[in-house]
Amino acid sequence: MKIDLTDTTASKINKALVQGRRAIGTPAVGMVLTMVIVTDEENAYDSIRAAEDASHEHPSRTLVVIKRHARTPRDRTASRLDAEVRVGADVGTGETVVLRMYGEVTDHADSVVLPLLLPDAPVVVWWPVDAPENPAKDPLGALAQRRITDMYAVERPLDALEVRVRSYAPGDTDLAWTRLTPWRSMLAAALDQARVPITSAAVESEAENPSAELLARWLEARLDVTAERIVTAGPVVTAVRLGTANGEIVIDRPEGPLATLHLPDQPSRTLALKVRTTSELIAEELRRLDADEMYAVALRGEATKETPAHV
Repeated sequence: MKIDLTDTTASKINKALVQGRRAIGTPAVGMVLTMVIVTDEENAYDSIRAAEDASHEHPSRTLVVIKRHARTPRDRTASRLDAEVRVGADVGTGETVVLRMYGEVTDHADSVVLPLLLPDAPVVVWWPVDAPENPAKDPLGALAQRRITDMYAVERPLDALEVRVRSYAPGDTDLAWTRLTPWRSMLAAALDQARVPITSAAVESEAENPSAELLARWLEARLDVTAERIVTAGPVVTAVRLGTANGEIVIDRPEGPLATLHLPDQPSRTLALKVRTTSELIAEELRRLDADEMYAVALRGEATKETPAHV
């Protein structure tokens, strides 16, 4: 069910949500968080689909903030808020409100979003593109326990990574880091089997890949070695090589959903290591909303005294 509201207010949007739930016979209970997506028209469709897919695991209210550009000087001062309220099976297990803001109201998006947050529930803000330099100090980011950015969405991702280093606050994370979870799990399992000191490391990937850079920094911090960056044709991260006195530990994924694990003095084995969808990445990030200490370690390339001493 979809309800369109033109030149509306947050109060009218809340009434439309209640009206929509009554019309389809669905109560508001069961939603566990509010997801705020800050995006543009071009990326709104894909972002909404990803959030709605993730809502099957994490029922949520999704608020999509789209700031429309002014076309005339009058548009820059005239404020207007339009909304689409979507409830029912077509939007996953939660509800979605698309907020299109015009004029001066675009500078006060937080005042529009605040009355629409679920009471006593965590808030997650996701910028699929055009994230602020300091998400924690952004007016919308300040409402959230978790702030998700994506360095893949920018033109110069390694420059964006350095910006994230300088602005990091507990609660920040990035999908470039989330994409590494299967690699990190497999590397930790391989080291548990090998149990030998690591003397060198190398990460192979396409050029300017932020995940590869985060992975290299994480290995340097956790293993106390210098990780070599090797550029390949891709796609994304293609291999990790860890040197030991007995030979190399290698996870190699040149392409496709399968990788090969090589351990010294053991037969090679095939592992599932597919490139995951955005909805799978978002669903993973919503499973825990506390500070991601390992992301902070990977950003800075060094461990802190509070960081647990395991890979």
